[in-house]
Amino acid sequence: MAAASSLLCGARAAGPFRAAITAPHQPPSFSLSLSLSLPAGGGDGGLGLGIMGAPMAANLLNAGCDVTVWNRTKSKCDPLLTLGAKYEPSPADVASSCDVTFAMLADPASAVEVACGANGAAQGMSPGKGYVDVSTVDAATSKLIGKHITNTGASFLEAPVSGSKKPAEDGLLIFLTAGDEPLYNRVAPLLDVMGKSRFFLGDVGNGAAMKLVVNMVMGSMMVSFSEGLLLSEKVGLDPNTLVEVISQGAISAPMFSLKGPSMVKAAYPTAFPLKHQQKDLRLALALAESVSQSIPTVAAANELYKVAKSLGLADQDFSAVIEALKAKEQNK
Repeated sequence: MAAASSLLCGARAAGPFRAAITAPHQPPSFSLSLSLSLPAGGGDGGLGLGIMGAPMAANLLNAGCDVTVWNRTKSKCDPLLTLGAKYEPSPADVASSCDVTFAMLADPASAVEVACGANGAAQGMSPGKGYVDVSTVDAATSKLIGKHITNTGASFLEAPVSGSKKPAEDGLLIFLTAGDEPLYNRVAPLLDVMGKSRFFLGDVGNGAAMKLVVNMVMGSMMVSFSEGLLLSEKVGLDPNTLVEVISQGAISAPMFSLKGPSMVKAAYPTAFPLKHQQKDLRLALALAESVSQSIPTVAAANELYKVAKSLGLADQDFSAVIEALKAKEQNK
């Protein structure tokens, strides 16, 4: 399981407020117009200090939140502790010390373990508390976690994010939420600190499904873009010019302009790990299967990401999938 961390940030409006975060990013939301000073013991909590969780927690700290963090590898908490965060020794301790806990984990297994396992967040939940899971998981996993949380009398909100490392750092994530609407309204100000927009989509499972559809499209687009870069070069065109042409046309997308120049140089600085993109394609395929929908383009893209993983590129940016296409050409 990927290292998990937790983060806690607190804000006060009409009274003490505590929140906790589970997974690499996702602190509770608060409005910048609120007074951020808390009485002793108050705050928000978060679990997960990975590529997304750490910058999300930092944004909460920078906005004045009282934040408490946890991570399996405690050293990952150090940068946030330097910024003023507190530390708790387990997800249960974070949840028990906070009103709202945010979790951001790498995959369904990690999300379930941190929420429901030994010393998991559910053990620290009780009536009046809230749990916001911003991990990208399938609907069944989200519902399972939600059941464990609500069985304690606490409230549950799924809130996977659209966005990668830079949007997390800049507070420009998109939150796709579903579940307990009063909890959504309660944490909305905190979501606004970490993101540029938020959507409430109804019942638990809808947020997870929306995130998988978005990442399914993104993963397939990257494969098509990679094919275009390689084909342009093979027929004697400058792939950098292709990136520029695309950026000025109807199919322009920030992803192409951002990733293209480094892909031409065969450099893949990690903003969204390839292994996570492949995981999301796998989950999207299962989602489609559950409603008997054929998604052949996604199935083909998934196979290329699997090849890229076998080439040792799992921890590189998902744009490294272009190397799988190069390998296929070399093996002809």
